[in-house]
Amino acid sequence: MRKKLFALATLVVSVMALTSGPASATLRPDGGPADCATRTASDSTAAASIKVWLAGDSTMADPKTSCPVGWGNQFDALFNDSVTVVNNAVAGRSIQTWLYESNVTTAKDSAGECVLSSQTYAQRWLGMLDPNTGMKAGDYLVVQFGINDGDPNCPRHVGTARYKQLMGVIAKAAADRGVRAIFATPVAAITCSGSTAVGNRGFLTETFAAGTAAGVPVIDLHKLSLALYNNLKLCPNNGDYGSGAVGAFFCADHTHFEAAGARQIAVVVATALRNQQIGLASYLK
Repeated sequence: MRKKLFALATLVVSVMALTSGPASATLRPDGGPADCATRTASDSTAAASIKVWLAGDSTMADPKTSCPVGWGNQFDALFNDSVTVVNNAVAGRSIQTWLYESNVTTAKDSAGECVLSSQTYAQRWLGMLDPNTGMKAGDYLVVQFGINDGDPNCPRHVGTARYKQLMGVIAKAAADRGVRAIFATPVAAITCSGSTAVGNRGFLTETFAAGTAAGVPVIDLHKLSLALYNNLKLCPNNGDYGSGAVGAFFCADHTHFEAAGARQIAVVVATALRNQQIGLASYLK
């Protein structure tokens, strides 16, 4: 497995080096410079047991069937034994339905936002906030939303201002607990313009804006995943997502991943951690 992951990392590293996120995004939650990506053997924190918590949608979530498989499901294998990945991504969620679940109604207010029947958080987030069993100082939290948030209908709909606000809510809760948040723009689906894979997600600038406001590093996973698709020459595509290179990477749609595709996206995220010198990189194999 380790050899296979190293080979995947080698495949994408040249692309990732050219497309890593801007230096302004690699800040700690306290606004200071990013941690060094490598640590000495004498650094006791490198040997500490930490958790990497994941919050997102189906493209990150653990599988319930053989396909789709979210990239978060393949993330743990890239780290040393000091790290445990806790994947709380859930299919079909926007940032608001992930946070508030059944308390998001189908009605909109005068600002066009979905009305909340209660400010009570969903159990998944309450569990992560639990002082005994949830996130602890030294842990990391990776957040990726923006795919379902563009739905025009409630309950999934989230406006751009509300999206940035809620990303900030998550970042602050993490920082208050000594947890280092990392934002990721939404991973791209495969959409071809001739022989080139092109962008197809929203909430990109909003994710960067939220990261800047909160002092949180941002991985531009949308841009990096497109670079990977082009490097793998997944375009042109005639709409057949069930065979060939595209079929090996994606489920029978243009959005969700087979295990092999999810693994490569996870490697893209890990490579970005190194390229952007985000502290979590020190725990990678």
